[in-house]
Amino acid sequence: MVDLTQNAVQVLERRYLLRDDAGRPVETPAAMFRRVASGVAQAETPADRAAWAERFERRMSALEFLPNSPTLMNAGRPHGQLAACFVLPIGDDLEQIFDALKWAALIHQSGGGTGFSFSRLRPRGDLVRTTHGVASGPVSFIRVFDAATETIKQGGVRRGANMAVLRVDHPDILDFVDAKRGPGLGNFNVSVAVTDAFMDAVGVGRSFGLVHPRTGAVVREVPARDLFRRIAEDAWGSGEPGLLFLDRVNAANPTPDLGAIESVNPCGEQPLLPFEACTLGSVNLAGMARGGEVDRDRLAAVVRDGVRFLDDVLDVNVWPLPQVSEISRRNRKIGLGVMGWADLLVRLGVAYDEPRALELAEEVMSFVQREARAESERLAGERGPFPGWKTSAPASRGEPPRRNATVTTIAPTGTLSVIAGCSSGIEPLFAVAYVRHALDGVELREEHPLLAGRLAGPEREAALAAVRAAGRARGVPGVPAEVARLFATAHDVSPEAHVRMQAAFQHHVDNGVSKTINLPAAAPVEAVERAFRLAHELGLKGITVYRDGSREGQVLTTGLPGTECPACGAGMARSGGCMTCRSCGYGSCETTE
Repeated sequence: MVDLTQNAVQVLERRYLLRDDAGRPVETPAAMFRRVASGVAQAETPADRAAWAERFERRMSALEFLPNSPTLMNAGRPHGQLAACFVLPIGDDLEQIFDALKWAALIHQSGGGTGFSFSRLRPRGDLVRTTHGVASGPVSFIRVFDAATETIKQGGVRRGANMAVLRVDHPDILDFVDAKRGPGLGNFNVSVAVTDAFMDAVGVGRSFGLVHPRTGAVVREVPARDLFRRIAEDAWGSGEPGLLFLDRVNAANPTPDLGAIESVNPCGEQPLLPFEACTLGSVNLAGMARGGEVDRDRLAAVVRDGVRFLDDVLDVNVWPLPQVSEISRRNRKIGLGVMGWADLLVRLGVAYDEPRALELAEEVMSFVQREARAESERLAGERGPFPGWKTSAPASRGEPPRRNATVTTIAPTGTLSVIAGCSSGIEPLFAVAYVRHALDGVELREEHPLLAGRLAGPEREAALAAVRAAGRARGVPGVPAEVARLFATAHDVSPEAHVRMQAAFQHHVDNGVSKTINLPAAAPVEAVERAFRLAHELGLKGITVYRDGSREGQVLTTGLPGTECPACGAGMARSGGCMTCRSCGYGSCETTE
């Protein structure tokens, strides 16, 4: 029997379960897990399929492991597109630009999200020799892609999600940085691809050259600190752009023989080559505590089954484009991550923002990485290494052959964590208590399942009432100090602690880490700059900041205009480029889960 919360049931009924012609769910959650497990296990040998289907179903039903949303939606169905993240190339001519737009439409229709680098496009005002006209620049084409995305429903249930990346040395970088100041681009997240050379120039106060993408010539010099400040100001004002540390990404590129990585998926955690895709899944850490310690035996078993599951997905997937199929099967990238991190810390009695939490992050994720790689090595012995192994970076370092070019990624898990009933990704608790608005208008009060057990004595009910009213435990009169310490929420944690937590996980992740660096409403622009500098210093591959209140509609029961939660109907708020329901916790980052 699947043990699901009311929130999880609502999300599954609205988004995941099979429906009849009238739109009514005709599948139970248990049947969904059975369908998915059976569909994915078709990659196994006929003699082993039933056993692996049962094992995969048991992991999902126990909410120990969940794959990305397209796999839950489409596995075992004729549609069969199971991957969440794609990166598409965009060349500098009209035919290549609109080829990319066509490919993106097909991917969005299949349930995936797309990332693009617009860095190859010539700058605004540049001469177009074939027409003797002038180029309109990357930002104009990003708006074309945004408009097209608006008209396409992903699989009939989700709108497309995109990431636009532009190199920091592109002549149109200022237009790009400011692109989301006004209306439009609601279907895009944007990130500036910064280089080590740029960050070095910022550090010493040098000028920085903007380079024509076709000729390689420096077209003008700008003060690096002024450009850095402009990026920080826009991020302070709206949460975007984020930064993609391009040199760090390519230093970890496992297949440099195929070229450099230029872009990432919509939430930024998955660097991919042109036409490359990745299948993602997450292990639920919330249930991995036993006797005040991490249950390593159980965690190892779930990690290994998760790696095999995701590797099977690559073989049963119905790829939306032949180019995607070719490179994805060559490199066989998967991304196993974690969710429920904040819940695990509570169960272990560790506050999110104390030094021991960082130590545990390093310990847990290094263990997950070791077990995931070990399983990929075992699969290489059973099934053969990924076809590009011989010319790969790990092969050149003399490492044992692996089945997958990458094995770990930490995705935001907005919706998956609602299904699993745990905290999202590696984020702190969103709130300790909140009100969920059901579709029929009923208000249901939700609170962290461990909160009541931590309160005792005659003042217990008064403390509970105070926490429920505030949504948090810290700074609330009457709440015991130990409870306030333990139940840290996103805005209780300092920006530096957020960055350091992301770094602790990134040290042991092949791909990237999705994490929002939360800033208080009163934080100055300098706080954004400090977060950006610290992220680069600590070796992150990317960073997204979000200043509380910087976007309209962030209060608990009112969301962005016209943006309603598909799970409960309440308003949605943006946080770091993702959408989160302030009532039921539903997240719209599922295109990259």
